Amino acid sequence: MAHQLFLIRHGQTEWSLSGKHTGRTDIPLTPAGEVQARAAGVTLGTLRKGPALVLSSPRRRATHTAELAGLEVSEMTEELAEWDYGDYEGITTETIRETDPGWTVWTHPIPGGESAEQVAARADKVLERVHAALTESDVVLIGHGHFSRVLVARWIGEPPSAGVHFALDPASITVLGDERGEPQIEHLNLPSN
Repeated sequence: MAHQLFLIRHGQTEWSLSGKHTGRTDIPLTPAGEVQARAAGVTLGTLRKGPALVLSSPRRRATHTAELAGLEVSEMTEELAEWDYGDYEGITTETIRETDPGWTVWTHPIPGGESAEQVAARADKVLERVHAALTESDVVLIGHGHFSRVLVARWIGEPPSAGVHFALDPASITVLGDERGEPQIEHLNLPSN
């Protein structure tokens, strides 16, 4: 594979700062998140060598991150949307654990939301498209924390629950590639500053 896959998590929002699960809710970047997004564009510019297919979640926090990073989005797709947290939307893990001790997004059901298997199926669909596009150019995906962590896990053939092992800070960049045909995480959670 001659080209690379770049993942950019959207910049900071009030909810990402407070730890609230943010799936469907479309909230804006904070001023700090806007600074992070601009910095991510600079960092990405040092990593990327040529043109790229740029796909983004349709949530404003992702599209605004792309815009501030200087990226022209080729297409917005719900396939890159964040995990659907259902009844846990806007609630922190600590609050959820008051009624469901030990709960994590990685290991427990989400009432009214997506299962880990459903999120993995979306990630696999994205990766199928990415693999085809990588024969022509780099690919940049602008999305969200939990979904992107599942995407990294699926890239290297791991189950969605393996995403727990990958940290992705706001506006961080992850680079995925391969070594002689074997999927590889080249860089994980690169800071945007």
